[in-house]
Amino acid sequence: MIRSLADIEALEARGYDAVYPDRSPWDMLRRQAAERPDAVAIHFIHDAADPGRDQRVTYADLTARVMGAARLFRAHGIVPGRSVALLTPHSVSGQVALWGAQVAGAACPINPMLKPDHVAALIRASDAAAVVVTGVNPEIDIWSSLVPALRAEGIDLPIFACDGDGDSPGATGIFEALIEAPGADIAPEGDASTLAAFYHTGGTTGAPKLVRHLRGNEAHVARSCALMHGLGPDTVMVNGFPLFHVAGAFVYGLSVLSAGGTLVVPGRLGMRNGAFVKGIWRQVERLGVTHIGAVPTVLAGLKGLPVDADISSLCWLLSGGSPLPTELAEAVEAHVGRPVRNILGMTESAGTMAVEPVHGPRKPNSCGLRLPFTELAILGETDGEADPSKPLPAGETGIIAQRGPNVADGYSDPARNAGTFLPGGWLVSGDLGMLDAEGTLFITGRKKDVIIRGAHNIDPQMIEDALLAHPRIVDAAAVGMPDAYAGELPVAFVTTRDGWAPAPGELEDWLRSRIEDPVALPKRIGVLDKMPLTPIGKIFKPALRAEATHWAIHAVADALGVAVEVSVGETLETSVKVPGADAQRLRDALAGMPVTLTVIPA
Repeated sequence: MIRSLADIEALEARGYDAVYPDRSPWDMLRRQAAERPDAVAIHFIHDAADPGRDQRVTYADLTARVMGAARLFRAHGIVPGRSVALLTPHSVSGQVALWGAQVAGAACPINPMLKPDHVAALIRASDAAAVVVTGVNPEIDIWSSLVPALRAEGIDLPIFACDGDGDSPGATGIFEALIEAPGADIAPEGDASTLAAFYHTGGTTGAPKLVRHLRGNEAHVARSCALMHGLGPDTVMVNGFPLFHVAGAFVYGLSVLSAGGTLVVPGRLGMRNGAFVKGIWRQVERLGVTHIGAVPTVLAGLKGLPVDADISSLCWLLSGGSPLPTELAEAVEAHVGRPVRNILGMTESAGTMAVEPVHGPRKPNSCGLRLPFTELAILGETDGEADPSKPLPAGETGIIAQRGPNVADGYSDPARNAGTFLPGGWLVSGDLGMLDAEGTLFITGRKKDVIIRGAHNIDPQMIEDALLAHPRIVDAAAVGMPDAYAGELPVAFVTTRDGWAPAPGELEDWLRSRIEDPVALPKRIGVLDKMPLTPIGKIFKPALRAEATHWAIHAVADALGVAVEVSVGETLETSVKVPGADAQRLRDALAGMPVTLTVIPA
């Protein structure tokens, strides 16, 4: 049981092999199938209102399907170094395809909501030899628009349909039927240092940015999260994250499977399944759920749902994917009566850098302790970049960095490694933070400009490049605007030529076809007379974030019909003066907004 850094150090004293016996996802699945063949690995909910349609897959069945998928992929040219592109929901077939691809070669899970030209670029960049796409169905019909578009982009690979409810025109075959074909098992080639997957992360328009996960990276994160989150054979985890997100695949996915527990997957829509979420407490009672993994936006929704069932089985609410505001954690704990625990992760760390152990205390604004057998450091800077030769002591703020078995093998394009993957094995997170004397990590700000909307990382340069292509825009800058539900929403600021003033919505409409990821479309674009600049002439984004914070708080206050005075400091600490009678209403409405906030009754 891990409670503190001392417990992690005691684990490390046992040696790596003793604590981490499995070095790949397949090793983990195969071990559980041998030890607990009839235990339920995945409980998939087809219809939250009809338990009779639930699908239960045992460990023996899961590994048999994974091996069937590996045979299918090998027959279509997937060997070590080549990948299978996966555009699927989090489903039984999605899990099977993910691990089967890794047995044969490598996987490349892709967000199917990206524009087809960007999807095609990712398929090419990952050297995919086959594609699996969600077939035609009434919930999420990706197939009908995406597959013809991929063919038009020149993707002439085999495309298999999975999770369809009817005919999927142009499919090379139906995935679920094809993996049932008998054949000899495939012995995975390589070891823990073999390429397992390409995971895409925020990149500039038209430029694929793929992280190289090794088998050992994924296995280390899965086992570490199982240890830190107290997972075991009795665990029943709700996991509605998509499989193209590291939290869905590893943090709350493979971690549970590695421990012999059960994943509850709430349908093709995940936690966007309104029927499941609205009745989640009854599902907890029905299924004996012990853990719920969710982004802060989902937690914010749960605190508004009356607890209308026996949730005595529920032990923990686990948050990941974006920063967890302390006020939100406290509100959820008060409402549900269960502890909330947080993590810090990146795609480049296979999903996890630090975890709040469930058996330890929750510290406000903390994201926990380092994983076993890893190093966390707070680094000083040289010429504005993190410098491993300048580690800072406990209590001092600097750039968060880590090295260890969870750190990925860089980007598929090594030219992108500079500034993120440093010599000596260090991964720079892009966050500012500090470590206390107990080894607890706290995030205090952001060095890099990534915008985190829900669990989606958005590269502001993608927005800025698209805006700068407009002939009447001189300068553009995108930042995150705090939001009580999504954590951050993308907004942008521009300066224009000759005082041009775009009509309301004009720039947003112009961007719509030029932004690869729909969630990156700015929610608001402000026109400035001039950009705030640093002494050396760079755009000073903290000033823009301060203005975006004003926007956010005034929007909430206006919706409540409340008059406020907002003050945002240099480090974005924010105070709001509000009539005393309205103070609590405003506090409640702002709960979850990731700002250091003081509400002052006037």
